[in-house]
Amino acid sequence: MSKIYFQGSFGAYSHLAALEISPKAEIIPCKTFDECFLKATLENDSKIIIPESNRITGNIGIEYLIFKYRLNIYAEHFQKIEHNLLGQPGSKLSDIKDVFSHAQALSQCSNFIKKNNLVEHIRADTAGSADTISKKKKKSEAAIASTISARIYNLKILASNIENESGNITRFFVMGKPVLQPEYADKKYITSFLFKLKSKPAALYQSLGGFAINGVNLTKLQSFPEKNSFTSHFFLCDLDGHIEDLKVQKSLEELGLHCQDFHVLGVFLAHKFREK
Repeated sequence: MSKIYFQGSFGAYSHLAALEISPKAEIIPCKTFDECFLKATLENDSKIIIPESNRITGNIGIEYLIFKYRLNIYAEHFQKIEHNLLGQPGSKLSDIKDVFSHAQALSQCSNFIKKNNLVEHIRADTAGSADTISKKKKKSEAAIASTISARIYNLKILASNIENESGNITRFFVMGKPVLQPEYADKKYITSFLFKLKSKPAALYQSLGGFAINGVNLTKLQSFPEKNSFTSHFFLCDLDGHIEDLKVQKSLEELGLHCQDFHVLGVFLAHKFREK
């Protein structure tokens, strides 16, 4: 049986995403993202599922680990995020004074929290907050987490879909150590890569010219400072297309001329969510 590692506790949105992608896999929680990446580095037959960005609150903050470990991306997965207020079986919404959850979940439910005059408490993850609440058994405390967390930790859903905006989606990556790429066919692909430019004037402007000339669409381009540096940056990039497409190859060759570091992170099928 294949293994999938995720960060958090059972009932986390990463757990939900893993169940959707590979319900028969052995799904194993890790305390930190770093631990997930390390497990996949040491175990060739295991994979990790990692949240990369959220439609509302932006990047999750795992870019430095992508840069450090350089695992291969096998797939992207778009997971609908529906937040719920979970409390003790005997409690009701009017009993709640304190709410516990991950910082992003609290931010995504800020309108509900203000409306009900709740005091926020930031914790490492959503499902872990539900676990803590279930053990403390205080009627005045609640957690923001998934419906599956309510079932796992025997909590009552006091309010459903409390996020500020409907259509809240998180993009996940499925990653692992072995390099695997789908065969080039008549399908929609994403090629994901990172690069660091040589230090020279207008380097970024010059490096991106090849994509325009060859008609290749960049869907993501983000810069991040290298660890312990404010002057050196690396870029994470997604483009529409397969690396075996001649247009893509020419664009990346042109980019490579301007790079001090260049690494293909993965080629994978574009998720059907992109068609919406």
